[in-house]
Amino acid sequence: MHGTIKKLLCAGAIALAVLAPLAHAEKKKTFNIAWTIYAGWMPWKYADESGIMKKWADKYGIKVNIIQMNDYVESINQYSAGQFDGVTATNMDALSIPAAGGVDTTALIVGDYSNGNDGLVMKGTDDLKQIKGQKVHLVELSVSHYLLAKALDSVGLSEKDVKVVNTSDADIVAAFRTADVRNVVTWNPLLQEVASAPDAHLVFDSTRVPGHIMDLLIVNSATLADNPAFGKAVTGAWYEVMAIMASDTPKGAELRAQLGAASGTDQAGYEAQLKCTHMFYTPAEAVSFISSPQAYEAMDSVRKFSFKHGLLGDGADSADFVGIAMPAGKLGNQGNLKLRFDTTYMQMAADGAL
Repeated sequence: MHGTIKKLLCAGAIALAVLAPLAHAEKKKTFNIAWTIYAGWMPWKYADESGIMKKWADKYGIKVNIIQMNDYVESINQYSAGQFDGVTATNMDALSIPAAGGVDTTALIVGDYSNGNDGLVMKGTDDLKQIKGQKVHLVELSVSHYLLAKALDSVGLSEKDVKVVNTSDADIVAAFRTADVRNVVTWNPLLQEVASAPDAHLVFDSTRVPGHIMDLLIVNSATLADNPAFGKAVTGAWYEVMAIMASDTPKGAELRAQLGAASGTDQAGYEAQLKCTHMFYTPAEAVSFISSPQAYEAMDSVRKFSFKHGLLGDGADSADFVGIAMPAGKLGNQGNLKLRFDTTYMQMAADGAL
C-alpha cells in the first residue's frame, strides 16, 4: 500500500509558529488513529494491546483509540474526511490524498523508510533493459508505480517504454504464477512470495532509492495545534514501543513474535521484513533523517512524480501546487501549505521532555 495504495508490508525543528495560521479545531479529550498491516506500522497494535498507549494517554488526561483498518486507501480517505485524527500513510499518499485534497496534515512521526521492502521482479531474465515493450503488473499510482519509474530511469528507459497493467495487491501473487505475467512490482510480504518463484529475478528494489518511500503517522494539523497533549501522548507511546522492539531481550522477542503472527507470518518472517525496513528506533534518528538534504530531495522527487501522474488533483497546474514544509527547507506554494514535517514532538521525545 505504498503510494495511492500503500505497500502492505515491506514500505532543526520546524518552529511551532508555522502552525499559527491554522484554522482552529477544538480542545478535545478523545482521539482516533487508524492503521493498516505493514511491518513498520504493526507496532501500533502492540501500543494498543500492551496498554502503553493508554498509559501515555492517561498521563495527559486524554483517550487515544488505535483502530485497525483492512483497507489502506479507505483509512486515509476516512482520515481526510475527518473521521480519524491520525492515520498511518506513506509520504506519497500523505501528499496525494489529504494534502492535495486540502486537508492540512502534519507528519507527527517518521517511522521508517522502505529499504528493500518494495521491488521489481522479472521472470526469465535478470536484465532490466529487457523489460522494454513488456507489460508490468502493479498497483497503479502506488509507490510500486513510483519504484517502476525509478527502475526504468536507472537503465535509460521511461514509462512509455512499458505497459502498466493495474493489478490489485490481492491478485498480484497469483498473477505472477501465470505464464503470461512476466513482470511485477510489489511490496512485502508479497514481494518475498513472487521473488521465490521459479525463474524469478529481483532486478530493482527500494534499497536503490533510500529514503524515498517513507512510512509516517500523519495527523490533522489543526487538531495537533489545539491539542498538544495528543502529540505528546502518541509520540511518547510510540518510542516506548520502539525501545522494546529494538531490544535484544525476551520482551523484545515476544513483541516481534506477536506482531509477526498478527501480520500473517512468524517472528522470523517479521524480522526478515524488518531487515528490509530502515526503522528509526529512536526519535533522534528520525529527526536527523527528516531534517536531512536526502529527505528533502526524496520528497521533491515524490511530489514531481505525483504531479506528473495527476495525483495532486485537477486544479494542480504544477508540482508546486501543494506547499510542503520540511526542516531542510520549503517546497511548493507556501500559500497552500498542506503538508508539514514537524519535528517538534519527536525532538521532545529525544530530549526526554515528554
